[in-house]
Amino acid sequence: MNKLYLGGIIFTALMLLFTYMSVIGSEGGLHGDIVNMLAVAGAVALVIITVFVVIKYVRQMQTDTADGQLADEKWDGIGEYLNELPMGWAIMFFLLIVWGMWYFTVGYPLNAYSQIGEYNEDTAAHNTKFEAEYASITGDRLVEMGESVFLAECKVCHGINADGIEGKAANLNKRIEAKSVKLVIANGSNNHLLGMEMPMPDRNGLFNANTSALITDAEIDAVASFVANGMAGAGADIFAGVCASCHGADGKGMDSVAPNIASFTPALVANVLAHGKKGAIGEMPKFDRLNAKQKEAVGAYITNLSK
Repeated sequence: MNKLYLGGIIFTALMLLFTYMSVIGSEGGLHGDIVNMLAVAGAVALVIITVFVVIKYVRQMQTDTADGQLADEKWDGIGEYLNELPMGWAIMFFLLIVWGMWYFTVGYPLNAYSQIGEYNEDTAAHNTKFEAEYASITGDRLVEMGESVFLAECKVCHGINADGIEGKAANLNKRIEAKSVKLVIANGSNNHLLGMEMPMPDRNGLFNANTSALITDAEIDAVASFVANGMAGAGADIFAGVCASCHGADGKGMDSVAPNIASFTPALVANVLAHGKKGAIGEMPKFDRLNAKQKEAVGAYITNLSK
């Protein structure tokens, strides 16, 4: 017997033996389990077909001789026969293209079950239900909700008492600190505190109406202390001459012009949560995972803290 056929028979026998041992050794084996029976049948067919095809083509390579017309082009002395593509190959190639298009669009990748997709759908449905259920709450209930959300999402950076954990994040018990005011005056700002693009110029665009000159370092220090001190103390005249035209005489801002720098408001906090913020300490990320009502609630809680 030809060694090739003998090797194929031995290989097939060994593979079938390994398959049988694997199934018998598994829980349930073949007894009454149609899935296992089908799996074994498929494995047997796969082994036999594979060995048969390999033997056929290896044998063909051993015995067949090439003939026909060679192409004029050669690569490193290697020629190629001008053989037409077999019709079966062409049909299989076309069917594979059709199957590939179906598989990627309808069969699996683009139409497959996705845990992430299911989670996103469930989250969207929950948020819709949540917003409908809690849309009308106000007052103390809104503050209580804000406290719960704050403790779940914000305390990691701002601390359980919202004091900023020794300067690692903003102290939310007061509206703003002097170093933050100085940074904004020196570099300008566009932190979407009004919920939209409304940039503030840097110091080269800030004139003191009282002196008709650009704001000075001493004036920056004075107005920063004034704002950080709750709109009180020295620096009131500088604030009136430089800042009041946009932020208002009381610092509570103007709609579509400048934000409230005297105190927190629920809308201001919600805008920070929606857009993030760059400040003297660093950059705070936006919180897309919070829905609108949760952002409003956190704003109500922080506003209540700083009163």
